[in-house]
Amino acid sequence: MPEGPEIRRAADRVEHQLAGGTIEHVWFAFEALKLHTASLIGRRVERVETRGKAMLTRFDDGRVLYSHNQLYGLWKLHRADEPPQTTRSLRARLVVDGRAASLYSASSIAMWHADTLGQQPFLARLGPDLLSEAVSEDAVLARLNEARFKRRGLGGLLLDQGFVAGLGNYLRSEILFFAGLHPKRRPADLDDEQCRQLARYMLALTWQTYRSAGITNTPEWIEAAKAQGETRPQWRFAVFDRQGLACHRCQTPIVRTMVSSRRLYLCPLCQPESG
Repeated sequence: MPEGPEIRRAADRVEHQLAGGTIEHVWFAFEALKLHTASLIGRRVERVETRGKAMLTRFDDGRVLYSHNQLYGLWKLHRADEPPQTTRSLRARLVVDGRAASLYSASSIAMWHADTLGQQPFLARLGPDLLSEAVSEDAVLARLNEARFKRRGLGGLLLDQGFVAGLGNYLRSEILFFAGLHPKRRPADLDDEQCRQLARYMLALTWQTYRSAGITNTPEWIEAAKAQGETRPQWRFAVFDRQGLACHRCQTPIVRTMVSSRRLYLCPLCQPESG
């Protein structure tokens, strides 16, 4: 499943496609949404935001189209008169000045109003979004120290969207590696500097991944990996999906394990279980 940075980049593309003109065509597959079709004609898309892995398309009358791609959902951008050739099921289509954005295969899509959006069940459970909200290092640090989070293992905590929204499996592995922390450790086990460093990498790597289209690794390590013949799926990460390859920092083989029923990669030397 795409993680927060990928969803945010997709939202940027949809916003670029639809903002700046009036809506001239609307189509929805679900009956509950069809009642909005006529009244959206002539309206404008103000912006497209994300909350975790959900996308929020905001219209100028206060309505908000909520969509969650889950495993198979996908937005495709195209000319209105050139729909994509695909076997996917069309769920929604918006057209502005001949430019179309079509949502395929998503099963979670609904219309809300900005005033009641906080009542949407998925959004109501989310923690702060590291990309779409003004989340500071101190704010992340404060959440790590909250009673409901501080005694939980980091391997599970970083996947909890109620802790922070948007982190997923590869970011979890990368954040823990750069912070030098084993997934079994808890915020309660860490000293102040370790907690702050974890908060710092949570923010820095999430933003780096968004800006670099999925790269979490450092430029120096990338160049060294390329020189050894590694492919992009290997060199783009520091540890994720690198089982058996040498750690960029210490040359110890990277290990794959399972935490919270999801694969996690770590360096056993750089990320000791205790200490």
